[in-house]
Order: sequence, then structure tokens, then C-alpha cells
Amino acid sequence: MQVKISARHGHLSSETQVKITDKVEKLKRLFDRVTAIGVTVDLEHRDSPIVELRVSVERTDDFLATDSAPSVIAALDATIHKLEQQLRKHKDKRRGHHARGAKGVGAGEPSDDLEAEEPSEAEEE
Repeated sequence: MQVKISARHGHLSSETQVKITDKVEKLKRLFDRVTAIGVTVDLEHRDSPIVELRVSVERTDDFLATDSAPSVIAALDATIHKLEQQLRKHKDKRRGHHARGAKGVGAGEPSDDLEAEEPSEAEEE
């Protein structure tokens, strides 16, 4: 997996770049098919930098999230949270968590609820 970090209207220190790389590499644990992550930090407004994350995944379109905050790391955390939500939703859709019909429930088996409602022979006497 490749991580590409770029900055607009400024420069990021190597320390900040290492922190960014460590944080975005954790996205790989959510979805195995992540191939590349692009991080763009816009420092045009120093008081509220904008962080944009683009995650490339096999066999689907890229995921994109953007956020701004008072610091680069805070904006990165918010952006990562947004991307985690997108990746989880995509993963759930791929797994196919749809309601099953009567075939999946076991239509031929007796239900536990019906057995509990029927009076036993000992209670009738």
C-alpha cells in the first residue's frame, strides 16, 4: 500500500508527515483491498487547515473525505473518521447483509415460541 502526502500553500515537517502516515496506515485494517492512500493538506488558511484523503480500493471507485480543523492532526482525525464510516458501509454492502427469506430461517423446524405456549399434559390434569 502506498501513502502519498502532499501540501498546498506550505510545507509539512517530516515529523508531521510521519504522524500522518502512521494514522492513515490504520485504514488498512478496516478493508484489505486498500491499494493507495493520498493525503493532501491545504495550508492556505493557517488557522484552519483542510485535509483531504483519497483512498483507492481494488474493484471500486475511490473514497474521498475532506475536513478542516484548528490543527492539521485534528483535521486528519476527523477526515479518517469519515473515511472509516465509508469503508465500513462499503464492506457491509459487499458482504450482503440482507434479510433472509423463509429458506434461511429453517421453515421445517418447529419454533421455540410455539412449544412454550402449548400446555403440557401434566398441567391439564
